[in-house]
Amino acid sequence: MQHDTDVPHTLLLRKAMLLSGEQVDVLITNGIISFIQSSALWQQEAAHHEPIAQQVDCEGWYLTSGWIDMHVHAYSELSPYGDEIDKIGIRHGVTTIVDAGSCGGDDIDELLQQDEGTRTSLLAFLNISRIGLRRVDELSNLEWIDAEQVQQAVEHYPNHIVGLKARISASVVQEQGIEPLQRARQLSSQTNLPLMVHIGSGPPDIREVLNLLNHGDIVTHYLNGKSNNLFDTAGQPLPELTAALKRGIHLDVGHGSASFSFRVAEQARDAGIPLHTISTDIYRRNRLDGPVYNMSNVLSKFLYLGYALTDIMEAVTIHAAEWLNRPELAGMKPGQQANLTLFAMEPGPVLLTDSEGEQRTAAQYIEAKGVVKDGAFFACQIRTQASH
Repeated sequence: MQHDTDVPHTLLLRKAMLLSGEQVDVLITNGIISFIQSSALWQQEAAHHEPIAQQVDCEGWYLTSGWIDMHVHAYSELSPYGDEIDKIGIRHGVTTIVDAGSCGGDDIDELLQQDEGTRTSLLAFLNISRIGLRRVDELSNLEWIDAEQVQQAVEHYPNHIVGLKARISASVVQEQGIEPLQRARQLSSQTNLPLMVHIGSGPPDIREVLNLLNHGDIVTHYLNGKSNNLFDTAGQPLPELTAALKRGIHLDVGHGSASFSFRVAEQARDAGIPLHTISTDIYRRNRLDGPVYNMSNVLSKFLYLGYALTDIMEAVTIHAAEWLNRPELAGMKPGQQANLTLFAMEPGPVLLTDSEGEQRTAAQYIEAKGVVKDGAFFACQIRTQASH
């Protein structure tokens, strides 16, 4: 957003609430946080303030650093696994999205060019298959894994590509079994980038997959309800999962159309499995028809499961920023870029549906209200499941 360079653009968020419960005012000047102070103090000093260009009444809204969605599909050319960047970003309260392997080396240029003119920040995992999601069996032919092309893409986009994506489930790898993941492991070493590994129906067996993962690698869809998941028939974590967590792997929700089960989520909660990052795996179809709809809807499911609001918010801010090695994305101090999300806790009842079709009724839900990005406030466009 362009502003008159001679007149500082000022934005004031009035009476926003921190997760601690403190009510604050936030002044943002040319996109930088000038101060965060008690709302009562601002009222006392009102007569001495300079004129404010834009003021937003945030009473009743919580304020956090900008939400980060670690697993989206934002390449609009793909159908059904594509969408528009801002529709799944700032309009849903998300200031940074990470495309999770929509594109391989053939199309990564086009994906990143779609970032031009948008407000949402875009990062990407590069699919190890050059064709990306132009086919959903993209790892069924090993000739589509082009090590030289992967290296070239990583070198060309060092500020955008954050890791490599490999979808390791039966429908994707078909007769290739574990070999695509072994190739991914080699590419990870070659590029010095971690892996994001999609898990689902076997073969290969999930234990074989876990044993190949190292510190910093991501398992996405870890709460899926398929038989080849991370928990045994008694609902206990597999020993291979426990060992992988000790090695430092990272667990990502990746809700999606087929990868979040209330039953498995309750098993993970009861077993004390840590909540690392909550992501949507959103694309056009599951945004419009569910069961994802938006980030607020996914976060509300963890609120229903009994997680503390602070833990839920850390899973879409601090934890994600730490994994990305971009701590500034979770910054909320004077002198830092204003990259903020505002949301409310709304009273229910509201119906929540998992990827298995199981429904739960929640007494309250999270609803994104707006974001601050590029020095301006943008209102969100959120629909609850009940409004569909």
